Amino acid sequence: MMNRIDNVLLALKKRLPRLGLGLIIALLFAIQAGGWISLPLMDRLDGIIYDVRLRLTAPGSVDPRVVIVDIDENSLREREAGGEGRWPWPRDRLALLVNRLNDDYNVSLVGFDVIFSERDESSGIRTMDQLANSELKNDAGFQSQYARIKPLLDLDSQFAKSFKDRLIILGYSFLNSGDQQKKGTLPPEVFTTAQIPLSIVDPMKRQGFTGNLAQLQNSATDGGHINPIVDHDGILRRIPMLVEYEGKYYESLGLASARALLGSLPLKALDGDGQEIAPNTNYFGAVEALDVGGAILPVDSQLASYIPYRGPFKSFEYISASDVLNKKVPKEKLEGKIILIGTTAPGLLDLRATPVGNAYPGVEIHANMITGILDGTIKHAPLWASAANLALIVVLGLVMALVLPFLSPLLGTVFSLITIALVLSLNLYSYQQGIVLPLASLLATLLSVYLFNIAYGYFVESKNKRLITGLFGQYVPPELVDEMAQNPANFNMEGESRELTILFSDVRGFTTISESLDAKTLSEFINAFLTPFTQVIYDHRGTIDKYMGDCIMAFWGAPIKDENHARHGLQSAFEMLKAMELLNAQFIQKGWPPIKVGIGLNSGRVSVGNMGSEIRLAYTVMGDAVNLASRLEGITKEYGAAIIIGHDTRLQLPDLIAREVDKVRVKGKDIPVQIYEPLGFDGTVSEEQLAALALFENALNAYRMQDWATAQSQFEHLMQHYPATGEVLYPLYLERIAHLRDNPPGAQWDGSFTFTKK
Repeated sequence: MMNRIDNVLLALKKRLPRLGLGLIIALLFAIQAGGWISLPLMDRLDGIIYDVRLRLTAPGSVDPRVVIVDIDENSLREREAGGEGRWPWPRDRLALLVNRLNDDYNVSLVGFDVIFSERDESSGIRTMDQLANSELKNDAGFQSQYARIKPLLDLDSQFAKSFKDRLIILGYSFLNSGDQQKKGTLPPEVFTTAQIPLSIVDPMKRQGFTGNLAQLQNSATDGGHINPIVDHDGILRRIPMLVEYEGKYYESLGLASARALLGSLPLKALDGDGQEIAPNTNYFGAVEALDVGGAILPVDSQLASYIPYRGPFKSFEYISASDVLNKKVPKEKLEGKIILIGTTAPGLLDLRATPVGNAYPGVEIHANMITGILDGTIKHAPLWASAANLALIVVLGLVMALVLPFLSPLLGTVFSLITIALVLSLNLYSYQQGIVLPLASLLATLLSVYLFNIAYGYFVESKNKRLITGLFGQYVPPELVDEMAQNPANFNMEGESRELTILFSDVRGFTTISESLDAKTLSEFINAFLTPFTQVIYDHRGTIDKYMGDCIMAFWGAPIKDENHARHGLQSAFEMLKAMELLNAQFIQKGWPPIKVGIGLNSGRVSVGNMGSEIRLAYTVMGDAVNLASRLEGITKEYGAAIIIGHDTRLQLPDLIAREVDKVRVKGKDIPVQIYEPLGFDGTVSEEQLAALALFENALNAYRMQDWATAQSQFEHLMQHYPATGEVLYPLYLERIAHLRDNPPGAQWDGSFTFTKK
């Protein structure tokens, strides 16, 4: 005997380091996922995984709605070679470009991924102004001629005039923290910090900007910033839809363009429930989306959105700007299109590293954003994504760390592969549904825990432990399986006779509830209460026999013997009622109906073991005590009691204060049994309940002695002074008394009541 104990302790001692180190590995990754430590490698891997998902799911086709008018190498050639010369071009040529696009090609919108922050003085207007204000100030002839030709020299005015009555969006740039230069002017803001408080966002700090000339910006329809967010690996995956600057929020070029196309409706900030965040409210959540004229644009904590790249470079048609100026482009190629003017010329430094290319034109990034907003294809990294990732790491990491040491090498490998496959499938499915979830830390956790177990000696498994787990794992909590595994020879599934306590729990009126919920919600609803009820049973060393819809059947005393099976069963029943109160508060918040449960509890000798057929067996209990427990659950509602226990259970609990509610013959039984409503253990029952209990016992004795007047008087007294202690019970007995007065039961009556239905 001592040798066997020593062997068990030795086996457990050998397994503890594996369990402990596996949990430490999972904990380390959980700490990283929670943001308490930084592992740049995980961020880099998440970026790579995101890029792979994007390339796998990108449409790969050319979107015909947007055309990029490209300031390319051909456009930068000298005039003699068919180009417009080096950049920047005179503003009258840009005015001509805008007029060509609108008058000759009838485009729908023109957006500039170009900033015009300085005056165009290439016409010599600055020199002429100086002469007109100095040496030739009093020369009437010069002043007259200069006044006539000055509009021709003011190229910025010509450019600004070309914007009139047209959808023109100008780009501008905010400067990084530390650079406080302010050049040009900004367009009107779309929000202020009174509408979106800084406390609910994590804005990138901007201290300066390079905007357009006021003359140009004020003539344009709107403006949008062209600032991307470059991740730590240098890849551009997101653009902030809104940038905060000096208490105001300004939109991006893509957002401003899309909003102009949709009618320039006011932008709305939405919370996680899709409700508008009203100005000057005490809202402590976060902005999770923007309403762009009915199109919903998801944003993250930095008010940024993922760029919905359609594919590699030239997922939109490119047309040389010089070809447009020279009217070499067929009208049908541009008519009605969204035009973005930008550059692919390397010398102008607007090429970016992206998931779909290392030299990707910045102007095409904005084209992707415009079509993504219009189509509603922007991916969303919701605020709960990090918490979900942490929860999955904790749950799956713990599961892997705790489960793998107790599985065979083959089952452990299969389990790990299935878990990883499910994680990958869930992640990819979420991505296809528009939700971006982190993956690197979770995958690293699962792989690390698995590889650690392999390296530690995965092929030395406890055969007996696996056997016990396979036999009883679905019925009893893991801690009892561990306890059973210490002496596996003491447990088997053969039938035997034992003294047990059996519990039945059922939700009252469940049919009506189920008819008010759809199938998916009903499934969530059932899981929501069965899970905590099951946990309560497990916490008190119970065995789950089966679930029958909304009903739970459980028992105590097998497979592990339990001398306190009645106490543990009743404690579980009390805890289930407490859990029900907490659940109902949650259900009401979700708009679900609250529940009431009826619990029947009975003790007695029953048969327990593997029962069924040759095709399917189940570890279960059978016997009269089981049937009575089921009947007691069914009649709880008749007495307005949440719990009713049988006489044998009552006898095993001397410190229980219980009210004998009746003596009954349940359907299928001829011998009456006493049934009780447990009120609580010694010291837990209120003085009011104790006083009502004493009066009830007197009333019940008078009732059974057929002293109808006394019984009626006492039940009426209880109803008047202690109504809360028997809202259903007292009227029930008064109704019986009225009936028995008119129909005397006779001298042989034993005071029992016969139920004719289950």
